[in-house]
Amino acid sequence: MVNGRSLTTGLAVFVAVASCLTGCTQNPFRQSPAPVQPGVAQPPGVAAFAPTASVPAAPSFVDADPRQLEAGLARSRQEAQVMQDEITALRDQLASTSTQLAQVRAVGPQSPPAAPASPPGTMTPTAMQSAMTTLALTGVEKRTDGGVVRIEIPADTLFESGGANLMPAGTALLTQISDEVERVYPGHFLGIEGHTDTEPLKNASWGSQHQLSVARASAVFDFLTSRTSLKQGQLFLVAHGPNHPVVSNATAAGRARNRRIELVIYPERSGADGPAAAHPAAAATGGG
Repeated sequence: MVNGRSLTTGLAVFVAVASCLTGCTQNPFRQSPAPVQPGVAQPPGVAAFAPTASVPAAPSFVDADPRQLEAGLARSRQEAQVMQDEITALRDQLASTSTQLAQVRAVGPQSPPAAPASPPGTMTPTAMQSAMTTLALTGVEKRTDGGVVRIEIPADTLFESGGANLMPAGTALLTQISDEVERVYPGHFLGIEGHTDTEPLKNASWGSQHQLSVARASAVFDFLTSRTSLKQGQLFLVAHGPNHPVVSNATAAGRARNRRIELVIYPERSGADGPAAAHPAAAATGGG
């Protein structure tokens, strides 16, 4: 028979052993609990996590060719030098612009350049047109054409039909015109332009309409230089033939209008004081 003391002692030993097995940190039979992993479950409605990108490893120059490294370094130095040169050029340009701006501000606003002065004795187009209204002429057309004044004289009033001989009425008209031109435009250059229509010539003396226009302009030139106060240095000839009609040649009246001598008054004076004005004949085109 087991006594009560023995039973108590055995129970105490059993409790101590059980305690060591379950809670003692020095228990050789205790297993370490597995580490708890954080939950990676996605919440509802949230996209799955993207995998973490791997960081590339730094380049290694251990196995690189030294010559390639030197070439790359040389290119880098060259590019740096080019960039430095561009920066220097931009700085110089900025400094130059700043200097010019300072000069402009110091001088102040500049007046526009004056128009070149006309040669002495030259009339403006406005003055030419205003003077034209004072010409006392009848039986002729007068008009401005740019900077010149044109006096249109019918050839049928000056010449015999198909010829280049001046009629008495024609010489009287030319005398009146020359007097008025010298009164209003004294000493100015005067062009004598011969014009014809397009009809075939009936006079066998002329080979073409241009030859007829030359002969008629020459007859007017000879009369003005020998019978009036106009000087040869003022006059020049241009023969246009049928090339410049003022109206259509389809009608008899149109053809009569196109058969004409035009006296063209230029704004320059041949006898101006100082350097001689340029003769308009230098820019005129003879023959139409």
